[in-house]
Amino acid sequence: MQSYNPKFKNLRKAYPKFIYEKYSYKISGNNLEIFFNFKVEPDIYFRSKIVIENIDKSRIKRVGDSALNNLIFHLGLMEIPSYWKATCSPEIIIKAGPLNKEQIKWWKDLIINGMGQFFYENKIDFRKPNFITINSTETTSLPRFGLGRLNRNRILVPVGGGKDSVVTLEILKKAKKELSSFFLNPTEAAIKIMKIAGYKNQIIIKRKIDKKLLELNRQGFLNGHTPFSAYLAFLSILVATIFNYKYITFSNERSSNEGNVKYLGKIINHQWSKSFDFEKKFRNYSKKYLAKAVKEDKSSFPPSLLLRGSSVIEYFSFLRPLYEIQIAKLFSKYPKYFSAFLSCNEAYKTASGTKKPTKKWCCNCSKCLFVWACLYPFVVKKELVKIFGENLFDKKKLLPTMQELIGGRKFKPFECIGTKKESLVAFYLSWKKGRSDLPKETSFLLKYFQNKIIPKYPNLEKESKKIMKAWNNQHNLPREFEKNLKKVVS
Repeated sequence: MQSYNPKFKNLRKAYPKFIYEKYSYKISGNNLEIFFNFKVEPDIYFRSKIVIENIDKSRIKRVGDSALNNLIFHLGLMEIPSYWKATCSPEIIIKAGPLNKEQIKWWKDLIINGMGQFFYENKIDFRKPNFITINSTETTSLPRFGLGRLNRNRILVPVGGGKDSVVTLEILKKAKKELSSFFLNPTEAAIKIMKIAGYKNQIIIKRKIDKKLLELNRQGFLNGHTPFSAYLAFLSILVATIFNYKYITFSNERSSNEGNVKYLGKIINHQWSKSFDFEKKFRNYSKKYLAKAVKEDKSSFPPSLLLRGSSVIEYFSFLRPLYEIQIAKLFSKYPKYFSAFLSCNEAYKTASGTKKPTKKWCCNCSKCLFVWACLYPFVVKKELVKIFGENLFDKKKLLPTMQELIGGRKFKPFECIGTKKESLVAFYLSWKKGRSDLPKETSFLLKYFQNKIIPKYPNLEKESKKIMKAWNNQHNLPREFEKNLKKVVS
């Protein structure tokens, strides 16, 4: 693949500076409305908007101006990649607030790692030292702030509509934890899941992308993948602070640690902002610059902040010790969600606003085939067909996709899917189940797997047992949460 894109060079020359000008916020009715203003010199302006619903002024007052301004400023920083990618301006100027050298280094690292797929697909060489510079024009440091005592019994669970967050919700519900879910632009699937789960404590956030960005996309400006899970991480800290939650439990798994393809000497990982690498970096950044604990001079904070509990918000991924296929097995125990969950990303695509999302499984992408293969060993075939609408193992055109999933080709699909090894295990366990079913499974993909793949991997039985019993100790689960998860996987 070429590492040079002439359009990229021309856009950088025409639009040399991307500026984060300011942020603002206000209470409108029962909602907190947040605005971010960006400029791309010489003549492009963006204004994005976030609305956090059902917030009264007492919550804002409890948090305090310094902490709130800092968190909103940082959320604006996380908005930058979505707009900067249109021109890839060589200089990013931060006027909205201060960043020190350590922070600037952190944000450059996030852009390089989080935008890897974008660079790969747009044939961009990101290796030069002056590829991107970040300068903060604000020299005054943010006022000292802290978050005080947070209620350690309250847990915030982001819900997107897929199977993973369902598993997190059900396990923690069984452990009798006080849960609340939060949704960003909630999908129909997410709403159905929460209705089935029976949770009434729901925090809804609406994010509105400036329509000018969609217009630029249609005009041929650069476009592509951004680290969305990193955006959710920053947003979740803001939400947890406002609504007084000690724990934020994402549902990212160990499978997200594996990359997709090597490009210009670097492993590109579609799921980098879901990975353990990002989680570690974000936790460190958060505890230093976002959710610092109050250690002294507590008299400067309102009494309502000093709640009985413990300091500092804990952000972690509850399912980090597990592979996707292990999570699929756990999900199979909750059939009440089968008709509601939806993990296909094609279902929500709008082609920069030119078409309506289908809101159903496409049954043609790598995500659909991977989820099907992971669930097949644990769900009755009839039920699975009801979920997807057809038998994906019958589709001959999905053979190249299967080969990509199991490592038969150099390129692993840019999707939120499992590792190549666990994909092999998923197809192997599906083949085993197919052999024992009556009538026998005769689907095209499983026949191919039997004849062409199994002979190459004589240890699949051993590998499947190993993966299904695996536990990754690289995680940040507090001890109590680790015990809750181990109870259901042991």
